[in-house]
Amino acid sequence: MPTKMKKKKYTFFTDIRRNKVAYVMLIPAVLYTVFFGYCTLPYMLIAFQKFSYKTGLFGSEWVGLKNFRFFFGSQDALRVISNTLKLNLLFIVCTIAISVTLAIMINEIRNKYFKKVAQSTYLLPYFLSWVIVNYILYGIIGNKYGMLNHIIEFFGGTPINFYNAPEYWTIILVIAKVWKDLGMNMVIYLATLVGFDEELYDVAAVSGATRWQMCWKITLPMLMPTVLMLGIISIGKIFYGDFGMIYALVGDNGILYNATDVIDTYVFRTLRSTGNPSQSMAISLFQAIMGFICVWGANYITKKKFQEGALF
Repeated sequence: MPTKMKKKKYTFFTDIRRNKVAYVMLIPAVLYTVFFGYCTLPYMLIAFQKFSYKTGLFGSEWVGLKNFRFFFGSQDALRVISNTLKLNLLFIVCTIAISVTLAIMINEIRNKYFKKVAQSTYLLPYFLSWVIVNYILYGIIGNKYGMLNHIIEFFGGTPINFYNAPEYWTIILVIAKVWKDLGMNMVIYLATLVGFDEELYDVAAVSGATRWQMCWKITLPMLMPTVLMLGIISIGKIFYGDFGMIYALVGDNGILYNATDVIDTYVFRTLRSTGNPSQSMAISLFQAIMGFICVWGANYITKKKFQEGALF
């Protein structure tokens, strides 16, 4: 009997030959990651040095943990860390909750034209820069010309100078963040919902289940792996403040620091005032380490409780 021909192994190079265009499109992302991700890793050493541009990375004086003590010994450390964690937790919880709710609601709509218009409307703010959002926000809460103060005056109230009132800015930042990022998160959940098996809903309908019961018992549980994965990814940046948002909306308004000053804005001000990159790198290294611990911990807990939603 003739011997059977051995099947060729499907290797990485085989995949490249079959998907040449896809790998060519991947080249810019790979180069960006290599140069700005991995090639910059040795510069983490300057967190433990008194870095000098003249002597370079390997010629600078070694100072150990002095740069870390500069941050943790300052009176601002507790404030900026607590602000960063508080705002990011609110961003994550509110964005996920509202995105999932709207995705399910839009998925239930049967008019495809209205569905497309709704998706486009919610997605539009994501493509606006924070500078544009700042002008929109100023038009709403501005002291003199803000729409909200005009409404307050119309009903006999006293106008509020929001830019001198830090107590309002936690909710203002949360609303701005959710409004801007809501559309992109919702699109991801909608893409997941489209892939669900319709037969499950048909069987539930035959069994007498209402649309609300289907959403609660079928849609939400099947959506949970995606929700958890995106949540774990977001937790990885929980020690990173959204510098672009905070600086565009608040700038250097010291009156609002108690509510809006986060680690990233503090690092920026420190680097601008002292010109010492070592101190900034020390704080950034702390953020990276804490982010890794948070991702690993969140993934570990998810894997124990809900394995389908774990990243690794």
